[in-house]
Amino acid sequence: MTSSPVSPTPDAARPVPGLQLVHTAAALRALPRRSGVRAVVMTMGALHEGHAALIRAARERVGPQGQVVVTVFVNPLQFGAGEDLDRYPRTLDEDVLLAAGAGADAVFAPSADEVYPGGEPQIRISAGPMGTVLEGASRPGHFDGVLTVVAKLLHLTAPDLAFFGEKDAQQLAVIRRMAADLNFPVEIVGVPTVREADGLARSSRNRYLSGPERRTALALSAALFAARDRLTAEEALRARAASAGHPVQDRSAALAALGEDRAAADAHAVAYAAGPLHGPSVARAAAGTVLEDAAHLDPPLHLDYLALIDPRDFTEVPDGYEGEAILAVAAKVGTTRLIDNIRLVFTASGAPCPPAAPERYAGSQEEPAPGPASGARRKSRKSTPPQGPLGATR
Repeated sequence: MTSSPVSPTPDAARPVPGLQLVHTAAALRALPRRSGVRAVVMTMGALHEGHAALIRAARERVGPQGQVVVTVFVNPLQFGAGEDLDRYPRTLDEDVLLAAGAGADAVFAPSADEVYPGGEPQIRISAGPMGTVLEGASRPGHFDGVLTVVAKLLHLTAPDLAFFGEKDAQQLAVIRRMAADLNFPVEIVGVPTVREADGLARSSRNRYLSGPERRTALALSAALFAARDRLTAEEALRARAASAGHPVQDRSAALAALGEDRAAADAHAVAYAAGPLHGPSVARAAAGTVLEDAAHLDPPLHLDYLALIDPRDFTEVPDGYEGEAILAVAAKVGTTRLIDNIRLVFTASGAPCPPAAPERYAGSQEEPAPGPASGARRKSRKSTPPQGPLGATR
């Protein structure tokens, strides 16, 4: 992995009543440990409502007798050549205030020299095959850097629980795999993605987006919602076809049982839904259409990947797949690279999908409409024929 510059020593933050701020491993070890369990929330600073949700989830889980420690460390090992280590926002004063307000007991904000005495470590943890696809393919060595610092911080903070956001789905997966494979005595807890009121997933990098870029960036969440909604419609059609009680090849009988024989399109839809499972292709196609349109906005969205993957090993799921999957997308708008994902459940025979964990919206209880990218200015282009099912696109 290419050597990265060392992150600067964090500036001393103003003290906040009721919260202990420590900068060294020795001071961290000296923190009184409460009678309850200890939870850690690992961050790179520039905290926002998504981080606050993690801290609140940790506080709720450990209760008043437990202890919540937030780490703030911009890890140089997980930034590749040409990435934004130097401009990554460092806002320790604001971070401490947010952490305290969300229920943290302590903030551990070490320097790079404290975490990596003597320079970059000679020994690192490899993410293995799971760390070489999707984000790992776009950012070689990234997950090795993530796992190395997470392992160190788990040793330093010695928690019973560690909370991570589901927005970084691949990161959460490799951390869970590391904890299981290497027998870390800690429970890894995932917390649902927190979104802005318009659907954009909360990220420290959102602050880099201009107004027009932000409107284009809404296509990421719009694509995911389109896939979810299309899959829901597919499941409804499948349930209708199943309720007809006739062989799937007998379209006329199925429609007669449903009391409908008015349109060939409806007949085709029911027959299609009653056939082999093809939910993954349907979900990919729905998301892909939104992202293809966003590539023609001004400013445009530059797609890195769209992938529908098995959360156990991050391999692509085929048609006929049953169970939970993650639809993940990464794209660049301007100079800012963004990621997002949504969990989908694929079932057979029109069986109802079990509900996924609800995502949270900042400042609103309502879910945004699934077409938010319409505010961005569209470039002129020739019309294109409808696209078929899309596979993972790089």
